[in-house]
Amino acid sequence: MAPAITLAAETELSAANTGFMLICSALVMLMTPALAFFYGGMVRVKSTLNMLMMSFISLGIVTVLWVLYGFSMAFGTDSGSVVGWNSDWVGLSDIGLTELWDGYTIPVFVFLVFQLMFAVITPALISGALADRVKFTAWALFIALWVTIVYFPVAHWVWGTGGWAFELGVIDFAGGTAVHINAGAAALGVILVIGKRVGFKKDPMRPHSLPLVMLGAGLLWFGWFGFNAGSWLGNDDGVGALMFVNTQVATGAAVLGWLAYEKIRHGAFTTLGAASGAVSGLVAITPAGGAVSPLGAIAVGLIAGVVCAMAVGLKYKLGYDDSLDVVGVHLVGGILGSLLIGFFASGKGQSDVEGLFYGGGLDQFWKQCAGVFGVLAYSLVVSAVLAFLLDKTIGMRVSEDVEVAGIDQAEHAETAYDFSGAGGGAARTTATPAASAAASAPSKKVDA
Repeated sequence: MAPAITLAAETELSAANTGFMLICSALVMLMTPALAFFYGGMVRVKSTLNMLMMSFISLGIVTVLWVLYGFSMAFGTDSGSVVGWNSDWVGLSDIGLTELWDGYTIPVFVFLVFQLMFAVITPALISGALADRVKFTAWALFIALWVTIVYFPVAHWVWGTGGWAFELGVIDFAGGTAVHINAGAAALGVILVIGKRVGFKKDPMRPHSLPLVMLGAGLLWFGWFGFNAGSWLGNDDGVGALMFVNTQVATGAAVLGWLAYEKIRHGAFTTLGAASGAVSGLVAITPAGGAVSPLGAIAVGLIAGVVCAMAVGLKYKLGYDDSLDVVGVHLVGGILGSLLIGFFASGKGQSDVEGLFYGGGLDQFWKQCAGVFGVLAYSLVVSAVLAFLLDKTIGMRVSEDVEVAGIDQAEHAETAYDFSGAGGGAARTTATPAASAAASAPSKKVDA
C-alpha cells in the first residue's frame, strides 16, 4: 500500500486516478466470488454450496462492519501504534464527498471502498482450510469477531500512519502480511482447534470440478491486477505500472515452478497444480512487487511456486487438516514474498531500499522478519482462541452424520447439482458407490 504522504496544499482531486481506483476496487471485489469458485471446485460435490457461501457471506458481514467502525479502526488516528480511531468516520456520515485521502488525489470514499474489498476477501481466504465441517452460523460469527479483533488492527499496523510495522519500515505493498500471512496463520489456528475432517488421510477427497477451479484461478489472476496495481493509489510515477508488470511476471514464473516440481515429484502436469501455482505466485508478489525488478519478480515467482508446492504436502506429514491448502499457499507464499524483499529489493521502485543482492545488507530483511512473525503470531494465537471459545459455546463443527452425508443440504437446504434429469433416475446429490470409487482413483497429484 502506498505510504501516507503529505503533499502541497494545492493538491487537487484527479479524475483519472479516481476512476482508476474505482475500477481497481471493482476488480478486487470480483476476487471474492472468484475465490468462491476456486475453493468451490476443489471440494467434493456435497460441500460445494457451503464453500461458495463461506466466501460470499463475507461480502455482507465485513461491508457493514467496515462502515460502522472498521475503517476507523484501520485508518483512524493512531493509538499506541496498535489501532486507529476517528469518531467522525463511524458510520461514514461526516466525510465530505470531495474530501481527499491524506494528501493523495483521490477522495476518502474511494480509498475506503478500495480498502473495504481487502477486508472482505481476507476472512474468505481462511474458509478454504475449514471445508466440509463448520457450521455456517458459527463461521459467520467468527468472521465478525475476527475482522474486529484481528484484521482491522493488523491493517493499521501495516498501513496506518503510526502503526508499529508501518513506522518500523516494513514493506508490504498490497497485503503479504496484512492479508495472506494474516489469513494463513488464522486458518492454522482454527484447524488446530476444530480438528480434522472425517476420513482425513483415509478417504479420497479430490476436487469435484477442475473447470471451476481453473475459472476461479483465472478470475483471481485478473482481479489481482486491481489488488496489486491499485495499491499505489494512482500511477503518476509509474510504480503502479511496475507492480502490474511484476504481478504478471511472478505469477507466470510460479506456474512454471509449481508444474516443474509436480512433474518431477508426481509425474504429471495437472490443471490443479497450474491453478495453485498461479495463486502462490500472486500471493508472493503481493508484498514485493513494488520493490523488485521484473527479473526479481521471476525469482520470487519461481521460488514461491516450488516451495509452496512442497509445503502443501506438509499437512499429511504433520497431521493438520488444511482442506484446501490455505496454509501451504497463503501463509507460506506470504512469508516468502515478504522476506524475499530483503534480498531482491532493487531500490528503484516504491522506495530506495536495497536488498542484500543489491548491496543493501540485511537491514531490510530483519525489518521484514519483524513484520512477518509479529502478524503471524498474533493472528495464530487470537484466531485459535476465538475458535476455541466459539466451539465451547455454540459449537464450530457440524455433527459427524451431517459431515458424512453432506453439509450443503443440512446447512443450506440446497444442493449444487440436480442429477434428476440424467438417466431419468431419482434426484440424488452424491454419486453411486461405484462411480465414487472410479472418480476417487489414486492420483499422483497431492490434493490441494
